[in-house]
Amino acid sequence: MSAGLVTGLLSVLLPTSPLAPLPSHLPDVLTRLLSALSQSFVPSLGWALLDFVWQGALIGCTTAVLLVALRNARPERRYAVACGALLLCFAWPVADFVMMLQAGQDAQAARALPLAQASAAVLRDAAGLLGWLQRHLDWIVGGWAACAAALGLRMAMGLVWVRRATGGRAASAQAGGAAERAWQSRLAQLAARCGIDRTVRLRIVDSLASPVTAGFWRPVVLVPAALVTGMPPQLLEALLAHELGHVRRHDYLVNLVQNVIEALLFYHPAVWWISRRIRHEREQIADDFAARRLGEPRRLARALSELERLQFSGHHLAQAAAGGDLTARIRRLVRPDPQALDWRAAIPVLGLVLACAASAHALSTRDSPVASATAGLTRSAVADFSSCKKPQYPQADIAAGHEGTVTVSFRVDASGFVTDSTILRSSGYASMDEAARGALHRCRFAPALRDGKPVSSWQPVQYIWTLA
Repeated sequence: MSAGLVTGLLSVLLPTSPLAPLPSHLPDVLTRLLSALSQSFVPSLGWALLDFVWQGALIGCTTAVLLVALRNARPERRYAVACGALLLCFAWPVADFVMMLQAGQDAQAARALPLAQASAAVLRDAAGLLGWLQRHLDWIVGGWAACAAALGLRMAMGLVWVRRATGGRAASAQAGGAAERAWQSRLAQLAARCGIDRTVRLRIVDSLASPVTAGFWRPVVLVPAALVTGMPPQLLEALLAHELGHVRRHDYLVNLVQNVIEALLFYHPAVWWISRRIRHEREQIADDFAARRLGEPRRLARALSELERLQFSGHHLAQAAAGGDLTARIRRLVRPDPQALDWRAAIPVLGLVLACAASAHALSTRDSPVASATAGLTRSAVADFSSCKKPQYPQADIAAGHEGTVTVSFRVDASGFVTDSTILRSSGYASMDEAARGALHRCRFAPALRDGKPVSSWQPVQYIWTLA
């Protein structure tokens, strides 16, 4: 996806783009705001999506630990934990994106990325990766947008199918009429027993293998014609009680939110795993609801065993009685024994511990060009941002369209002044490298501390020069 295409997309999303002049009647403040948005929208979105790689891994590992700890608790608790984790998966990158968007990006200044102390080789590798990501952010955002749009189209097609089915156009001609009216009456009586005061409609359809629930304001239960003619009425009634559990808890609306988050964060396995756990716990909650209302858990178990022989529905925008692991659900209804701790559940915990250990090691490593001088620091040097200005993009490099990434290691003495610096990785253009070094030498720092006393130390920093 080229920069021109990104600019074209922004021209649709925003009232202005870098290639089109702003309307003269707009106030100056609004003009500057829209210009900043058009220049920082793609980089902010790209970095928010990339940051979610580690954010999602952290959320997924933490959720796994909590779900293991709650393995013998009520499914409502595990459901709440999983739903909270999925919402956090959405809220964290959104908050990250909004903060970066508000901060904005100066198109003619370098972006500084402070790096953890590490060896020069590690810093060069990190600088190369971050620089490559920065240069290809438009392609990353474009690929994400294309895949998210495809999943959004799939979701829209599912909604159209649900609309047609609930509108009665998919009603079965063979099993309709009197049978549908009889089961509608039976469903209304069952809904009253379940404490549901809303009208719940029923439709008999041919294109399903399991009952599903759709709709929020006007819920409807879609029943396969094969079940109406081939399943004993008392077992089908048990499945309808299960579907009413979804209606009672407004699960259709929650499921729509799940699908939206899955479409936006499709690239992260943790999102799909958490969403799958939500559906699993949701089915258990509906099973418990139906078992309590019927007073016969084994009747629901027999009804579910009948569904095992049928082909499951692929329309995940609706709540199906065949959702989740049917065998596990039947076993849980018949023999609700406590779950033993599975050794495989320790894998996410081990991953979380290793991630934390690796982060701690990266932060504690003091192996820059003068590693012995920085060993044992209790605090690294901290920049006084009021004294620091972004390095100005050399005009000759702007005219030539030069971009790049430079990684600089600099020495801060005990008084907070930069006294020396060295280029760990060049941007490829000497003028841009020197502009970054010159900006660092004009900054003041709170010096590093060892045992409470200020000492000199070396710090790495990365500047990303981009005209985008």
